[in-house]
Amino acid sequence: MTTLTTTEALAAFCADAMTRPYVTLDTEFLRERTYYSRLCLIQMALPPASDAKTEGGPAVLIDPLAPGLSLEPLYDLFRHQATVKVFHAARQDLEIFFHDAGVFPTPLFDTQIAAMVCGFGEQVGYETLVRKIAKANLDKSSRFTDWSQRPLSKAQQEYAIADVTHLRAIYEWLATQIDKTGRAPWVAEEVATLLDPETYITRPAEAWQRIRTRSHSPRFMAVVRKLAEFREDYAQTRNIPRSRVFKDDALVELASTRPVNESDLGKSRLLLREGRKPDVAQGIIAAVQAGLDDPDPPRLPKETPGAPGNGALGELLRVLLKAKAEAAGVAPKLIASSSDLDAIAQGLRDLPALQGWRAEVFGKDAIRLAEGRIALSAAGGAVRVVEI
Repeated sequence: MTTLTTTEALAAFCADAMTRPYVTLDTEFLRERTYYSRLCLIQMALPPASDAKTEGGPAVLIDPLAPGLSLEPLYDLFRHQATVKVFHAARQDLEIFFHDAGVFPTPLFDTQIAAMVCGFGEQVGYETLVRKIAKANLDKSSRFTDWSQRPLSKAQQEYAIADVTHLRAIYEWLATQIDKTGRAPWVAEEVATLLDPETYITRPAEAWQRIRTRSHSPRFMAVVRKLAEFREDYAQTRNIPRSRVFKDDALVELASTRPVNESDLGKSRLLLREGRKPDVAQGIIAAVQAGLDDPDPPRLPKETPGAPGNGALGELLRVLLKAKAEAAGVAPKLIASSSDLDAIAQGLRDLPALQGWRAEVFGKDAIRLAEGRIALSAAGGAVRVVEI
């Protein structure tokens, strides 16, 4: 098992990778104790050289924690357009590289997305693809391990390298299927979201939108907004998990009780020790006051009861989605979410499910169904679209 610990060795391997049509990659990281993931290991594998007679090319581990190691050769490879970078479920990996270096690996192929397009179901796991495509089994005993500890055990190394060696066969099989079905544009649409910096940027001023609350009164939501903004900024600047500052339930409690001093904070049932530290306590009190003083509190749109039949229409759309997904061999969730279907039933039309390739597979008929221009019929165990 080769582990690269110097910039020179990494540069040599990446130079070799630039001569190949693709490279498979994966990372191991820790995030339990930090806001941003800490990169602990990178795995890479190459296909065989064009003149080689072996089944697979070289595979290595890269130790980003090694003293003096620069990842610039890897980032040069990421920018090299002649070599496809293959990941499985790439979002978290890409988030690390974006925050560490502001770089994305392009062109990118995500085997999880490709597998969903090829009918493997929703959020298909790597282990499933290894079993079904590579015809192998994975030893997952090292899945939950501390990747920052050195030296890595043999079991850890074998577990890590398997995440990229089997990926070669999976990529080649899925790429062939995508080419046969002409669905490369479908995959490209999904990958574009992964390569959008906005996917990985969390702005403190927008953090309140993730908080679930029962009350939507403007003044209450103004306090929620300021508390969420303070927490996000505090967590980001100190690189600690936001839950260590205070959790969502404590945030909602604080927005309800609106403490004005540390004595009031002491009465909180849900605020833990970290949230009672002086700098956090003062931040909470200031955020609450800022929310109370906010001249432009957020006014969320009132929930409009659905028109008669909208609930039933939503169910019809679910039947249509399942039928269309089965016919196309695509995971339903990749086409439309449950909330998308409810939105269509309510009359909304500016939705991803009604655009691009999704419109061809599902969206156009979904609109026609919602507008009463088609109906659904069962015939021989299958669902058919009937023109009205």
